[in-house]
Amino acid sequence: MPLQPNQIRLAFTASDRPEAQEAHARLRQRYGDCSPADADVIVALGGDGFMLETLHDHLESGKPIYGMNRGSVGFLMNDYVEDALLEKIAAAEQASIYPLSMVAIDEGGQTHEALAINEVSLLRQTRQTAKLRLSIDSKVRMGELVCDGVLVATAAGSTAYNLSAHGPIIPITAQALALTPISAFRPRRWRGALLSHTAKVTVDVLERDKRPVSAVADNFEVRDVVQVNIQENRDRRLVMLFNAGHSLEERVLAEQFSG
Repeated sequence: MPLQPNQIRLAFTASDRPEAQEAHARLRQRYGDCSPADADVIVALGGDGFMLETLHDHLESGKPIYGMNRGSVGFLMNDYVEDALLEKIAAAEQASIYPLSMVAIDEGGQTHEALAINEVSLLRQTRQTAKLRLSIDSKVRMGELVCDGVLVATAAGSTAYNLSAHGPIIPITAQALALTPISAFRPRRWRGALLSHTAKVTVDVLERDKRPVSAVADNFEVRDVVQVNIQENRDRRLVMLFNAGHSLEERVLAEQFSG
């Protein structure tokens, strides 16, 4: 049964930006502030980068996150309000997203694991282009991709780095992942692929001695990787709250028609 506005317990968190800190102080005074463990909803004050940090910080709890824009970019955030905040949260629409699991092996043989909410990207480390081999579900689909890098994006992350790299925008309900090259040199006309959300992507780094590559899961980086495995993690469910009529699905759809 949905909570009534006067039953909702909030925990506030804010970025270091002055406007976020000022809002944090005002909202705590007005609505109270309990610990994240005791809260029904966590309110994040900042921009999209801070929203990603907050989602990562609360991966284990699964608590719904309601973001309000007090930063420079706010695609994942609601407009900032102080009045009737509890009522807006009670009426908010939920968006459930699942992160990507990255398992990267470096040239020393060490394995690194991380989760990514937006994307996992492989990037060249030097002036030399990267040479990569791409496999989907253990079958080689591209023997050699010469590029600045490649990324795998979730639907939620498809409007971020993926879009800047000319990848497709994915509807939230599509259950798909985007595999997008970054400045592909050969094959020059390859623009990437749409994959099932169940796909396991394996990227092997070729000629890694002179063409080193790093792997990045959101803000977690591993240098000098040899192989990276990427797939959706259905064991982790993240819940974001958006004001009624401004759902994440609506935002992603509207982005496809923006100029």
